[in-house]
Amino acid sequence: MKISNFCKMKNNFLKLILVASVAMLFVACKKDEKQVIFEGGTNPVLTPSSTAPMVLLKDNLNNNAITFTWTNPNYRFNTGVSSQTVTYIVQIDSTGKNFASSRLQEASISADLAKTFTVKEFNSFMAKMELAASVQHTVDVRIKATLNNGSVPLYSNVVTLRVTPYLDFAVEPPGTAANNYNDGNLWVIGDCFGAPNWSNPLPSPQDVNHKFTKIDLLHYELTINFVSGGGYKMIQTQGVWGTQYHALDGSAGAALSGLFEKRDADPQFASPGAGRYKIEVNFQTGKYKLTPQ
Repeated sequence: MKISNFCKMKNNFLKLILVASVAMLFVACKKDEKQVIFEGGTNPVLTPSSTAPMVLLKDNLNNNAITFTWTNPNYRFNTGVSSQTVTYIVQIDSTGKNFASSRLQEASISADLAKTFTVKEFNSFMAKMELAASVQHTVDVRIKATLNNGSVPLYSNVVTLRVTPYLDFAVEPPGTAANNYNDGNLWVIGDCFGAPNWSNPLPSPQDVNHKFTKIDLLHYELTINFVSGGGYKMIQTQGVWGTQYHALDGSAGAALSGLFEKRDADPQFASPGAGRYKIEVNFQTGKYKLTPQ
């Protein structure tokens, strides 16, 4: 046999041994690997401290309103009970909405089996759900449990409560006297409407054409023509800038919707561009929205 052929055979033999060794090592590793499999859990059981009708009063805003407790879902894996952090989310929605409405409220509680809400905290949920004040409403409450990556949700039973909230808002609505919002008025001023631009007080007829219609204490609407460019602000008293409302984001991206606050400051509300728009101002949520007409 030629030496060169012998060397080639030797090299091929060594390669074969190397491939076989790697394959055996891979199989051994696969055998040692233990796959983690979720084996289930128990839906938590939610219990409120009371199911009696709740009348929330502003005078008691720092008092405890209700306490919710729930059982441990005991997430189980083939490696044993989960040692991962469990996150609990209190979900509140109007009865019959199946926790799927756009006004669903949530509060996250990490690694605890109870949560107490003050009158102010619970009333804030009602306000954000835009439930009318001084009227009894029926709401559903449940617990959503998840692992720390949001996986494997388990839901509790649903508790139904009757709640009467007090008047609350994200932004103080217009009013000529403290807590006297029945007298509130609202106007827009700015160079996005053309002349008279930023004149304050507004001359006639802008003092009428730029005035919002008051839907209720917390909701105002106005349909008005915009010119190209510029911006605007909202005032509640003619000739006064100190109690104005301004945008929290004056960028072009916030032209059709965004947040606002009551403060004598910039930025102005961004113009949506030339056209006719309906402006909707919601003091309960602190949000505004423009819709082309």
